[in-house]
Amino acid sequence: MHWLWVIIVGLVVGIIAKAVTPGKEAMGWIITAILGIAGSFISTFVGEKLGWWPEAGFMHFIGSIIGAVVLLVIYHALFRRDAAS
Repeated sequence: MHWLWVIIVGLVVGIIAKAVTPGKEAMGWIITAILGIAGSFISTFVGEKLGWWPEAGFMHFIGSIIGAVVLLVIYHALFRRDAAS
């Protein structure tokens, strides 16, 4: 049940991360949701293993948003379209 909650929160986190990340984005909601879920998974795994936060709580949610924003920035750096092409 815990990981199902991570997926649901990941969808919300992806939307928040997309709104927080600067720049014009041409990606759809599916990529946003996948990046949000991945950020939430990474944040959950790293945060819990390092003892930064428990399985649930507000800091866990904030950590998930930060993880998704980092993944969005990496995504934009890797798949940026040049204005000239």
